[in-house]
Order: sequence, then C-alpha cells, then structure tokens
Amino acid sequence: MPSLDCIIGLPGIELENAMVVDSIEVYAKTSLRPACIHCGGSRSRIKASFNRRLKHTRQGNRMMELIIRSRKFICLVCHRYFNLRIPGVLPGRRSTESFRQEVYEKHHGGMSQRLLSRTHGIGHATVERWYQDFNLYRVKEMQGRCAPKVLGIDEHFFTRKDGFATTLCDLGNHKIYDVILGRSELSVQSMLERIPERYRTRVAVMDLSETYRQIVKKYFPNALIVADRFHVIRLVNQHFLKSWQLLDPTGRKNRGLLSLMRRHEKNLKPEQKIKLQSYLNLNPMLKEIYDFKQKLCTLLGLKSKNKAYLRPVVHDLIEMINQLRQTTLEPLQTLGKTLDCWKEEIGRMLRFSRSNGITEGFHTKMEMLSRRAFGFRSFPNYRLRVLAHCGWDVVFAIRN
Repeated sequence: MPSLDCIIGLPGIELENAMVVDSIEVYAKTSLRPACIHCGGSRSRIKASFNRRLKHTRQGNRMMELIIRSRKFICLVCHRYFNLRIPGVLPGRRSTESFRQEVYEKHHGGMSQRLLSRTHGIGHATVERWYQDFNLYRVKEMQGRCAPKVLGIDEHFFTRKDGFATTLCDLGNHKIYDVILGRSELSVQSMLERIPERYRTRVAVMDLSETYRQIVKKYFPNALIVADRFHVIRLVNQHFLKSWQLLDPTGRKNRGLLSLMRRHEKNLKPEQKIKLQSYLNLNPMLKEIYDFKQKLCTLLGLKSKNKAYLRPVVHDLIEMINQLRQTTLEPLQTLGKTLDCWKEEIGRMLRFSRSNGITEGFHTKMEMLSRRAFGFRSFPNYRLRVLAHCGWDVVFAIRN
C-alpha cells in the first residue's frame, strides 16, 4: 500500500480508501508495533482493534478526516495494557498536531475565532485553548536562553493599575528577550538573577536613566553602557526649547517657528532657512544658542567612528559640555550637568552604530497587541503574548 507520509506528514500510516463527500475521509491503517509505554518492553501482543477519527489539515479547501485503524496491546513483560501512539498525534487528542498548528497560525496571523470556527468546524473556545497552548509551547522553547550579547533596555507603559514594564531586547537578533513588570531594581531583581550567563552581555544600550544604569552595572558586569542617540538629541532639544521660552515667551508660542526650531538645519528648505534667520537676527543671544545647539547635535549624530577620528571630536564635546555648565541659563546648566554625568556613555555612542530603535519598534507592536486584545488585566498573559509574537520566530516541530 502507498505511504501517506509524503501527503499528510504522519509516518507509518498506510492508505486503504478515500471518500469525498462534504469533506475528505481518508481510511488508513498502521502496522506499527511500539514498545510498552509503561516499562519500555518490546514484547507485546495485540489485544483489540478500534477506529480512531482525527481531524487533519485542509486539502483543496476541504476538511480532511483520518479514520485510522489502531490497536490496543498488552505488554508481555509488565502485563499492562496500552494503546498505539500515532506519530504526530498526542494522547487523548481528536485532531493531529498539524491541524492544531494550522489553526494556531491562522489565528496568530489575524483570522478571527468566528471565521476559524466556521471554516475548520471547531468551537470558539477550542480556538482560544489551542492558541494559548501553542503560545505556552513557544515560550517553553525559549526557556534557558543565554543572555544576549547586545542588550537594549527600555521601559513602556502597561496599565494604569500596574504602571510601567521593563523591556529587554536582543538587538543582535532583533527579538524581545523578556518583559518584566516594573522599572525599579527591586521589581526586576528576581527575574534578572535567573538569566543564565549574564557575563556574555558585552553592550547595553539605554536612555539616560540612572536606575537602568545601576541595574546594568550590577547584573551585567561585563557590559559597556552605550547611550541611545535618539534620547540624547531629544534631551538637547528639550532644554534648548526651555531656554527659548525664557528668552522669548511670545515667539515660543508661534507654531511655525517652533517647527523650524526643532528641526536640524540640514533638513530645512531654503525659504525656511531665510525665515528662521530673519527671526534669529532679531535675537542675537538666541541665535548664538541655536548655532551652539546645531553644532552639538551634529557632533552627537556621529556613529561608527574609529578612535583616531574621535580624539578631536571628544575634546570638542567636553569643551561644549563645560560651556553649558558655565552658562547663566538654568535649562542649559541642567543639560550640561546631565551630559557631563553621561559623557562616557555618550562617547561610546559615537563609536557604536546600534540604537534602541529596534526596542521602540517592538513597543509599537506591543501596543498593537494590547489594542487587539482590548487591554490585558494579567501581566503573565501579556508577557506570554509578547514573547510569542516578538521573541520567537523558529519553525514549529510537530509534537509526538
């Protein structure tokens, strides 16, 4: 008899007959003689035969049902009964793992429970139960992973009740490593201590958060901390706008000027540059601060530079930080103190090319997951969903 292994993916099944009515009914049998599931003995005797009806994957837009003639055995070693285990079908299941995986992947891709219930002949609750089962299987496959070599750490909002959560991202492989509820050292301590081989982490990218800096120094001792470029330049722009508010409160309220002031000089059109310069010429002090900000942002925008190139650049950066600390405007003094506190991490940023943009992109995807689920009350359920969608991209192996 021809083997169905190449057609339905179940080894050891032989075709007997096939009928097409509303669905495809495939009658098959198996000649497998397994070892005892209780003691592992190889000596057994057939006690009875029975038909097992299983739902299988769709073929030609029709449901396929397998009617397999299975057997019941008695072990001649331990004298206990056991049923034949069919490869690709877990005990007690009335559907193959291929069928369950097909339902999971369609629901994972956005197909609703109602549509899957109509097309695959199963209930809404069954779709949800299978989906949760495969999510648990995915997360279980990820247990025991080593710490990432390039770590991105950032916070994102979870709920009003539970507050913020901490995201650990594997920037080298573009995956979410884990999500932890809370953003203080006390709340993330227990989870971080369970991460194996934390010494493997060589680089940690973060925003200018003192809490996260202390966490990385304590739990990832070999990691070099790199400041995230986007957050550093944003901090410079924020303090510049505060200084503008002090110098010209009226001009700060002009939305057109606000848009021009926020942008980098190289991104302005010629007519926009003329308009901005005409305004700055009326405020010489503001013009000096604006030119200083543009020079500082240009310097901070450098990346992937070698040590020889960066020696004069770092000298200029330190000089600019000292000028900020000596100014009379309070926002610029605060900016100078912050940059001076993080000057080592900012210096590494100029040599490094990675940023936390990958982590921020995953935060957008997490927000989409929350919207599709109409919010999460349980953080473990939220973590399970995030890891299944953002931290696992390996092809499933059929479970036996």
